[in-house]
Amino acid sequence: MQLIFLVFWVWFASLFICCIQKKNIKLIREFSLFSSIIALLCATSLFFNFERLNLIYQHTYTFCSGTNIEVLISLDGLSICFITLVSFIFPICFLSSWSICFKVKELTICLMLIYSILILVFISLNIVIFFFFFECTLIPMFIIIGLWGARYKKIKAAYYFFLYTLAGSLFMLFSILYIQNLTGSVILIELFEFNFTLYEEQILWVCFFFAFAIKVPMLPFHIWLPEAHVEAPTIGSVILASLLLKLGSYGFLRFSISLFPAASIYFTPLIYILSVTSIVYASMTAIRQIDLKRIIAYSSVAHMNIMILGLFSFNQIGIVGAIYLMVAHGIVSAALFFCVGVVYDRYHTRLIRYYGGLVQVMPVFALVFFIFTIANMSFPGTSNFIGELLIFIGLLQANPVILIFSIFGVVLSATYSVWLFNRVVFGTLKIKYITMFIDLSRVEIFIFIPLIISMLILGLNSYILTAIL
Repeated sequence: MQLIFLVFWVWFASLFICCIQKKNIKLIREFSLFSSIIALLCATSLFFNFERLNLIYQHTYTFCSGTNIEVLISLDGLSICFITLVSFIFPICFLSSWSICFKVKELTICLMLIYSILILVFISLNIVIFFFFFECTLIPMFIIIGLWGARYKKIKAAYYFFLYTLAGSLFMLFSILYIQNLTGSVILIELFEFNFTLYEEQILWVCFFFAFAIKVPMLPFHIWLPEAHVEAPTIGSVILASLLLKLGSYGFLRFSISLFPAASIYFTPLIYILSVTSIVYASMTAIRQIDLKRIIAYSSVAHMNIMILGLFSFNQIGIVGAIYLMVAHGIVSAALFFCVGVVYDRYHTRLIRYYGGLVQVMPVFALVFFIFTIANMSFPGTSNFIGELLIFIGLLQANPVILIFSIFGVVLSATYSVWLFNRVVFGTLKIKYITMFIDLSRVEIFIFIPLIISMLILGLNSYILTAIL
């Protein structure tokens, strides 16, 4: 019953916030934070009570059984990891949103909707229901970018995000309708027993590929991501990088690889070429950027494509490493965008040339930024290191040539990470703006402490996740 409570509690919290008056901002903020913490406790209980040696689906519930809209929700090792990640990130997002004073109720409702939708995306075993909620994430995120974005291009960026994802998902919709017509079922467990022909697998795989490749994103479907990140508010960038991008890699593993294994093997060379190209291109592009958010956005593109290489290594080590890196990147990327938000709130610019010498006036921030910079570089002892190490071991078994090119991307990652940190933290302090630099506030410290602790725990004790996968 814990899974049912988690789902209904988040939806109840969303409806309750809708009933609160707009002027009661304090109640809206406190209740949203309280409800997200309750959901986190429930998700944590599900995670630690999950039977790790039991490979079948657990906590399975069926609604509207025997109808055309049968809803089947369940948990396995993959979904419980993402449910816990979602429940961990959102209390921090609600706490961060306290700095926004414009249309607080509307923003909180949008965040709660994304929260509740993502939970249903990761536990749904009905492909139609998955597609429905996969697309529903677009609406509140479109509103967040377009309404609370920072600059004049925010409407254009919101449409980029919406139209790119929607266009790719149309192919997946057509393939789902074909599967329904061919098999008479859209329940994932039942589809495992159906044998598609190789030609059918290839066509359906390509249709799913467009939807998930845009979401990852892979080259050349990445154009929307830097624009969306730059124009979105801090919490929008955090949700986008740490959670919404994971829908693409989750979809590849949950549907493309599991339902169409022969087609996945057939198209593996294409995946390798696109992923390696994306890693190198995104890393080299990040080096030449002058906007803080764009650097981290292109960094996310590179890391997400390393995950895709792990998934398509087709061995247990690589796939476990990919899932591990998804969770680790969700924590580290969120922290990096929060770091950008901290300096943007004080300086109101994200151009690197206006920064320098922050360690002299913001030493605590400099330490936090350093911790997550080395985590983004996959330094030993951090969560990203475990994930990338497992992926590279898996690639060594699958394709050593691809491993060499992907490692080159890691070297570039260290290059732009160190360059960014040195430019922002060290160097000459901009004296005339010194009064604007105040070190981390109490709320900001409460935001970063859980992220640091979780990153170090995953970096020093990999058994927490690997035992459940």
